[in-house]
Amino acid sequence: MITRRTAIETFFVLTTGTIISLTATAAEQAPKEFLEAIYKNYIGKNARGLPLDKPATMRLFTPSLRKAIDDDAKAAAKRKDAPNLDGDPFVDAQDWDIKSFDISIQDAGPDKARGTVKFNNEGDDKTVTLDLVKSADGWHIDEITTADGTLRKILSGK
Repeated sequence: MITRRTAIETFFVLTTGTIISLTATAAEQAPKEFLEAIYKNYIGKNARGLPLDKPATMRLFTPSLRKAIDDDAKAAAKRKDAPNLDGDPFVDAQDWDIKSFDISIQDAGPDKARGTVKFNNEGDDKTVTLDLVKSADGWHIDEITTADGTLRKILSGK
């Protein structure tokens, strides 16, 4: 019989393993593989996605975007309110049921790329654009753009 503790421990191991595998192979990945590794966590009705409160997920972002996300969370906690970012930036939603996604990559210069991810979430067609930058330890997200604007603009509250 599976106890609640066993279920929680299993979930933690599976989630942590997924995030660790994302960061461990980022240095060798092509931009499309990097984004596929992220978005596979959003496929299916009960998909967990990638929680932004986990250090391994935060390492997917450039240091400046990571700081902006952290500053938004800290400011919200200080004012005892919701952060400006109140959904998942990878899918531009709070809830999702995604069956598949289509990723295309455009070269944006040396060690830069732009990924466009298209998918249908619960009957709503979405397009998310991710600006990527490659460093010594692999690809990182420097900006996410959705129909609502850029992630940096949302985080700043402007």
